[in-house]
Amino acid sequence: MDDDIRPWDAAAPLVRAAQRGDALAMDDLLGLITPYVTRLCAPIAPGDTADAVQESLIAVFRGLRGLRDPLAFYGWVRALTVREAVRVARRSAGESPAEPAEVARLRDLLPQADTLQLSCEIRDLLARMPVQQRTVLVLRELEGLDERAMAELLDVPEGTVKSRLSRARSSFRKAWTW
Repeated sequence: MDDDIRPWDAAAPLVRAAQRGDALAMDDLLGLITPYVTRLCAPIAPGDTADAVQESLIAVFRGLRGLRDPLAFYGWVRALTVREAVRVARRSAGESPAEPAEVARLRDLLPQADTLQLSCEIRDLLARMPVQQRTVLVLRELEGLDERAMAELLDVPEGTVKSRLSRARSSFRKAWTW
């Protein structure tokens, strides 16, 4: 793929073809977004990542015809994925840790430590956080979203996002200091 082509530009023709009923284009499109969807679901629904990914891809499949702008595809997929991952995580009775690769950016919040030990400790800390706090932390640290974008995505007031993010960071830091 040409380095100048953005992922959403490359996906646009597949989106259009899939919207017209092209099953092969739909298959290619779902294959294209599966790693991205998995990257979002893993830290939000660590105990049920596979279920969250599946539910997200089903939501994409069912809702794709309603997407008006194919260039908005990735933002639309992110919104669906986060909502599905949060829904799956909430219904989960017990949660298990997130994958280390998915929380690597959270290291900026922490002092330097051995990488393997750090990964395990981050997974443990994230697993113990409430899903709402974990979600905003992931959206900020992995996706780089600001409070306004998170508020729109989660359909909550911006102040709610700010307070959740503040509590998430505080909880994370306190738990980290044993």
